[in-house]
Amino acid sequence: MALTASTPRSRAGIGYAVVVTLGMAATVGGALAFQYIGGYIPCALCLLQRNPYYYGIPVGILAIVVAAIGLPAWVTRALLVVIGVMMLVGAGMGVYHSGVEWAFWEGPASCGGGAGVTTNAGSLLSDLNTVHGPSCTEAALRVAGLSFAGWNVIASVILAAIAFVGAKKAA
Repeated sequence: MALTASTPRSRAGIGYAVVVTLGMAATVGGALAFQYIGGYIPCALCLLQRNPYYYGIPVGILAIVVAAIGLPAWVTRALLVVIGVMMLVGAGMGVYHSGVEWAFWEGPASCGGGAGVTTNAGSLLSDLNTVHGPSCTEAALRVAGLSFAGWNVIASVILAAIAFVGAKKAA
């Protein structure tokens, strides 16, 4: 069958959009798994570092849909650039958090730390106002010398690179 004028105009960038969206979902899914399955309670900065993923996944899904239905390639490119910028912001947040953990600079006042999550269901409601996440200055776990924040920097930079390469290829 020959290509006709009714053929979608562009599916450029769909592969990159799929890969970066799945990568974002896997990264934040891993963080949630460490929290809910592994029992690692995130600090305030850890929770903030998830925001670029939470905002980026819907943008990634939109980029997939835009490319799949054949809208102009510039729309997919723009969405991939937005994702790339979000991931660079996430990387910056990870660098900041890693610096706080290594005591290169002070963390925010909201990262003072406190007691862990209650294990008594009877006092759950009364504990909501007194229980706080751990201190941002102490890494809960280090793998190959990197904390969760350090690994977030690596994941964010890789995902940003995928998004930017995808935007360039979708041209």
